Amino acid sequence: MHHSRLCTLVLDCQDIDLDTAAQFWSRALGKSIESTDEDGDGKYASLKTQGDELRILLQRVEHPSRVHLDIETDDVAAEADRLEQLGAKRIGFVKRWWVMEAPTGHRFCVVDRQGEAFGPHLNRWD
Repeated sequence: MHHSRLCTLVLDCQDIDLDTAAQFWSRALGKSIESTDEDGDGKYASLKTQGDELRILLQRVEHPSRVHLDIETDDVAAEADRLEQLGAKRIGFVKRWWVMEAPTGHRFCVVDRQGEAFGPHLNRWD
């Protein structure tokens, strides 16, 4: 048995300074900037959201800009297996998470739990 839920809206930003991107999305969405260098590697910025909202993460990427979703779980391998059984494909393992592709062609990530508690709207999978 494991748990999962939708946790993060990721704005993939190609060839743009994350400070500039964070300023735009902060103003566009009415969310203050939490960090412009979340992991200390210059690849991630985040906007401040409340505990019952999706996290909003900006990611500097080399591929064209797009939006993708993160699904958080307490068992990354089990969740990736479950999603494969539904028709998703594993694209690659990065740091601590799986990049996957839905049968519709949309990319998404399966990541470890993002906070102390899962919060509301948790799915339980046996």
